Amino acid sequence: MLIRRNPLVMLICIELMLNAVNLTLVAFSRQLNNREGQLFALMTMTVAAAEAVVGLAILVDIFRVRDLEDVDDLSELKG
Repeated sequence: MLIRRNPLVMLICIELMLNAVNLTLVAFSRQLNNREGQLFALMTMTVAAAEAVVGLAILVDIFRVRDLEDVDDLSELKG
């Protein structure tokens, strides 16, 4: 995520990182016979879905107003 400059690819990278954490939580939860990790992973998936919706809505709005391809061009978010 640090070397990518496309905002859509950055959102996808964040989603992949959250999914990796969820997989780890579920694996450790299953190994330890504890349901709390699975419940926490479910809550994390809910937050990730909400984050994706809000992030994509912001990106669509920015791309509708401006023709941008690089995140560095978004240094000013003035209307």
